[in-house]
Amino acid sequence: MIVEDSAVTEAWSALENSIIYYQGRPVGTIAARDPDVEALNYDQCFIRDFVSSALVFLLKGRSEIVRNFLEETLKLQPKERQLLSSKPGRGLMPASFKVESVHGKERLKADFGEHAIARVAPVDSCLWWMILLRAYVNCTKDTDLVYRPDFQEGIRLIVELCLVARFDMYPTLLVPDGASMIDRRMGLYGHPLDIQSLFYAALRAGGELLFPDRDNQYLIKAIRSRLPALTDHIREHYWLDNHRLNVIYRFRVEEYGEEALNKFNIYSDSIPFYRLIDWLPEEGGYLAGNLGASQIDCRFFSLGNLMAIVSALTDRQQSLGILHLIETRWKNLVGDMPMKLCFPALEDIEWKILTGCDPKNRPWSYHNGGSWPVLLWMLTAASLKMGRPELADKAIKIAEKRLSKDEWPEYYDGKNGRLIGKEARRYQTWTIAGYLLAKELMENPARLKLVCFDEYPEIE
Repeated sequence: MIVEDSAVTEAWSALENSIIYYQGRPVGTIAARDPDVEALNYDQCFIRDFVSSALVFLLKGRSEIVRNFLEETLKLQPKERQLLSSKPGRGLMPASFKVESVHGKERLKADFGEHAIARVAPVDSCLWWMILLRAYVNCTKDTDLVYRPDFQEGIRLIVELCLVARFDMYPTLLVPDGASMIDRRMGLYGHPLDIQSLFYAALRAGGELLFPDRDNQYLIKAIRSRLPALTDHIREHYWLDNHRLNVIYRFRVEEYGEEALNKFNIYSDSIPFYRLIDWLPEEGGYLAGNLGASQIDCRFFSLGNLMAIVSALTDRQQSLGILHLIETRWKNLVGDMPMKLCFPALEDIEWKILTGCDPKNRPWSYHNGGSWPVLLWMLTAASLKMGRPELADKAIKIAEKRLSKDEWPEYYDGKNGRLIGKEARRYQTWTIAGYLLAKELMENPARLKLVCFDEYPEIE
């Protein structure tokens, strides 16, 4: 108990020290505060990183910093159509921002990926921004803010950006590789699960936040049309369990027409059936990492599966199946530090081809099978929502044994997560905030309403 209290106190102190101020007002938190490593862009505030910090601040009654963050990032959103391909598109939110001084005056400088390693565009930033805005309104009841014209315009631009006419036939969101938390090449181009779960949650949030006036009616209608189609698509085509594997195993190929069962022309030789059938428990299952023409990515991606539970993208039986899989394969997915970002890792020639021989994404490191403590709060939220608090409690106790002692690293390496990440920053803010948020949710599960969604009424 003393160790737990000490860890919480230390975490709160570290979170306070990470706050960024702009013109005297708190507007976010820096990514990491490691004194022994070059900052690069870790001295900036990332939208996806700040969400866990923001939720902690909301639960502690410190909504001012969240409101400031939402207002300032909204100002950074491009509002005009861009004619130059090198400029960020209208409605996009930046990956990160920093405070800089120009001629003695402070300003916020946004990074839309043009300065990032590999120049990756942040598709998930606008989705996280919508999810956070909903959480802020749920917590504060500050509808005056969300109904302001500038906020309604910002929401519209994000929804329009996501629902724009495109070269695609599916209700999912088409994105390039590296467009989310996994911001390096990992073979996730197309329709990765992580983005689809966030996309679904952001659409749900947009449907709640848009004021039902004449300007918004067409978007509200578009959201209501897309959500059931997106839900059916993910639940049917992304779901993998023993029954589904048996169906896929016997797929015929080269089918044509509306009656085709193998709609994506999946070749069974591309799927490691014998390993999967041994790994999957009898009652459990999960959402595949990606789906496309002649392809199912059978890797387990934690963020996408956990957020699918939190947002009600999966139905009750599927949600319980995911948690049962995590419980049954605890050593693989949680190990000695919650929890694996993806499993299994890409190795050998597959690693070389899909990652481009990325040394940071070597097998069982960083995005390629590394363990990320920030996922602790998502595992906690999903477990509490589905009535499995013992899973969250077990994971939190595992994390508490090491996080403070290891100085709150960004990620861990190794098949069991026993090694501090080879290039991990210490005092990583979302590691700290993820732990605090998990503790807060455990103490009062009623606070789940900030981030959780009920079943969408039109698909019950």
